Amino acid sequence: MPWKPMYRSDVRLEGKTVVITGANTGIGKEAARDLYGRGARVIMAVRTVSRGEAAREEIEGAAETGAGQLEVRQLDLESLESVRRCAEELNAAVEKIDLLILNAGKMACPRSETKDGFESQLGTNHLGHFLLTHLLLDKVKAAAPSRIIVLSSLFHKMGSMHFDDLQLKNNYGPWKAYNQSKLANVLFASELARRLKDSGVTTYAVHPGWVRTELARHLSVWTKAVQAPVQFLAKSPLQGVQTTLYCALEPTLSAESGQYYADCRRTAPSSRAQSVEDARRLWEVSEQLVGLNR
Repeated sequence: MPWKPMYRSDVRLEGKTVVITGANTGIGKEAARDLYGRGARVIMAVRTVSRGEAAREEIEGAAETGAGQLEVRQLDLESLESVRRCAEELNAAVEKIDLLILNAGKMACPRSETKDGFESQLGTNHLGHFLLTHLLLDKVKAAAPSRIIVLSSLFHKMGSMHFDDLQLKNNYGPWKAYNQSKLANVLFASELARRLKDSGVTTYAVHPGWVRTELARHLSVWTKAVQAPVQFLAKSPLQGVQTTLYCALEPTLSAESGQYYADCRRTAPSSRAQSVEDARRLWEVSEQLVGLNR
């Protein structure tokens, strides 16, 4: 049976502001529920506002005393215009961001492109979050000591950065694209840590495990059929969020940054994910693609 640790902490978050992408379902929703319950102001950045409001009402309806605030903001990571608009609204609404949790994502879907012409998994899982982080970074620095958590996956170990064809226009595969985007997540977290050294902002890349969430909605019928007999081995969203909570709350991690975590402990990412050269190159290419260097 897979190890499914549960992180226990009595840390309270009154006066803290948390931003979570993709917080209306799955792991993101459980993160919002937990951190809201600890007294934080939690901003749920979601693609569909009505779904975000439904999740907010559900969480608030089940909350105990001592909970914080929940807010919903619209964010479509497949649109740089939407990312910029959301960041502008957040920068106007908050004085600081203590926790930025980059949780939203897509997995193994047929090839499509974002509104800006990026391969959709790279665009959603990496480039949209890359831009959002940059635009909110002053607010994160203002909250130091603060943390940025990047959701990745064990599948990054099967990924490569195809810098000669980053959008995979010539040889696309759903898992090839997903694995590349998850490797990009780990490289981003490590490079961000290097660039934020001594700022008081720490970063963490997280593998949540195999979790029963809507992320699998694009899987083929054949893949779902193969997985069906062993679905009981997968984590629930509550179990899947534990490493995110560990990296968000654990006091002993305050001196660590840019590392990779699974099952509530630090572990080694792939050799490709440890390439400083690739991390720097990805950063520079990402800046060009999202228009930060213009």
